[in-house]
Amino acid sequence: MAGDASKQLLIVYHSQGGSTESLARAASEGAAREETINVELRRAFDAGIDDLLSCHGLLICSPENLGYMAGAIKDFFDRTFYPAEGKVDQLPYAVIVSAGNDGTNTVTQIEKIATGYKFRRIADPIIVRGAVTDDDIERCREQGQAFAAGLAFGIF
Repeated sequence: MAGDASKQLLIVYHSQGGSTESLARAASEGAAREETINVELRRAFDAGIDDLLSCHGLLICSPENLGYMAGAIKDFFDRTFYPAEGKVDQLPYAVIVSAGNDGTNTVTQIEKIATGYKFRRIADPIIVRGAVTDDDIERCREQGQAFAAGLAFGIF
């Protein structure tokens, strides 16, 4: 079964120290293994409504900042929510969090916002606690590849 080259996976991330960026880049590398999917890796401040409306899947990568998502991720949601309302229902999404502590509240807050958009979660969140390891990088590559393959084959 051939994939659909017109489909796009948008990966939106924010990173200050580099950990979240390394996880987002790993997910992007994994997604790029599925040659029939266009992968767009965007810093949250650079991503906008056109990116969101043109994608077929969304992967949010955020650090845990004081038990919450990065302000840049929240800003992306703030800038796109109303313009996207009713246009992204059931958009498949997944979450990767780089946490210095627990990360679960970060996931909870992102999921609450995703519910407002009416996104559809397609994978359990990945929470990386502490320093990023090679195993963490590989998990994110696998997440990206699985997401892209699912888009290519119409699973989500």
